[in-house]
Amino acid sequence: MTKSLLITVLFFAPFIVTSQSFQEQSKYDVSIENPFGLPNPEAPQEVKDFEPMIGICNCKSINRNPDGTWQDTVQMWWKFKYIMNGKAVQDETWKADGNHTGSIRQFNADSARWYVTFFNANTVSPKPSTWEGTREGGQIVLDKPQPAPNGFDGFSRLTFFDFSDEGYNWKGEWVSADGSIVYPFWQIFCTRPESL
Repeated sequence: MTKSLLITVLFFAPFIVTSQSFQEQSKYDVSIENPFGLPNPEAPQEVKDFEPMIGICNCKSINRNPDGTWQDTVQMWWKFKYIMNGKAVQDETWKADGNHTGSIRQFNADSARWYVTFFNANTVSPKPSTWEGTREGGQIVLDKPQPAPNGFDGFSRLTFFDFSDEGYNWKGEWVSADGSIVYPFWQIFCTRPESL
């Protein structure tokens, strides 16, 4: 081996090792072959709880006004994918009204609960809201303490439900501490497009 060839090999060897290491550490992330990533077999099996939502859906979003009436329906796209080498789930929305949002979803095996941190492109917060919860039968239910505007104790509850090959639905509700009042404030209905 010539001296110049040896120098070339020694120079590029760390980059080859680093590249192979990166590929190993990211093999479950989004790729050309898997545009929404894959669940990592070393992650808790609950990472598959969001499997019915993985991909892109065409959705209709409707929020409630402060006076209790419902606003006009807003068109949106909702995308779910595996991140962190298949050990977590991220979602993003693109809404026709320009209010784009997203969440990072991680499952903690010690507490056996999902922790979902929410981000809003139009309202940046130094302490974003976090919900926690579990998959309960055919639903994923997440909640966080949240008083009502009038100060009554309660919590915000977010529920994914009606999973099928065609799509899924979602609802946001405020629930009183004793569970006697359930007030829906947001609903989303999602269907999978035949093609994008």
